[in-house]
Amino acid sequence: MRKKIVAGNWKMNTTLSEGCNLVNEIIEKISQVPDDTILIVCPPFTHLSMVSSLLKDNQAKCSGKLFLGAQNCADKEKGAYTGEVSAKMLSSIDGLDYVILGHSERRGYYGETNQILLEKVKLALAEGLKIIYCVGEELSDREAGKHFDVVGSEIKEVLYLLTNDELNNVVVAYEPIWAIGTGVTATTEQAEQMHSFIRATIREKFGESADQISILYGGSCKPSNSQELFAQKDIDGGLIGGAALKSEDFIAIAKS
Repeated sequence: MRKKIVAGNWKMNTTLSEGCNLVNEIIEKISQVPDDTILIVCPPFTHLSMVSSLLKDNQAKCSGKLFLGAQNCADKEKGAYTGEVSAKMLSSIDGLDYVILGHSERRGYYGETNQILLEKVKLALAEGLKIIYCVGEELSDREAGKHFDVVGSEIKEVLYLLTNDELNNVVVAYEPIWAIGTGVTATTEQAEQMHSFIRATIREKFGESADQISILYGGSCKPSNSQELFAQKDIDGGLIGGAALKSEDFIAIAKS
């Protein structure tokens, strides 16, 4: 049975006090989330230790329901890399389970290639972290009919180089880059078509393991469209951006 997951990527938003308030609001509403669904919050690095403490203090409410993740990690183990945060540093934070890697903003703004991301994925897995690995195409790729080629290469050049055991600790998030922060959402048909392609591509290499991997949709998912998206056969939840910054919206999406 695949996990149903709703992950919140806060990006570069909230001060520490705002972030703690948001987590407390989510904790207060956590009982509304269905038993078969887990939530992951991914705040900025500056918030991680404090949020970890909040989850630990509310363990009775949060255990098995609300998890902590980071938004990125370095492609180096340690050393003179000013401003970087290593996978080992993340794994030293009590209760931090997940890290987002390959987000389109990291690929686009910071030039992260599939080779760089393979290094990050390997380092994070070696430290016992679970990965939310992002794939997706630009509008120009889709218009040129190259969207399957782009997403296929992002899977094959990274995930194909993992073992079956390593793949068990990976969640894939499909984000049509043309739908992120634009208010434009892929149609349910477009989203399901790509999710089905992703699962089929993973199946070519890993066989039945592909049926156990959760694939999230990450492109302007909000309470008004989440139920229709999540009803699709190969969509197992969402990687949420803006809507994750409001506890009522985040919980409403999870209830979908």
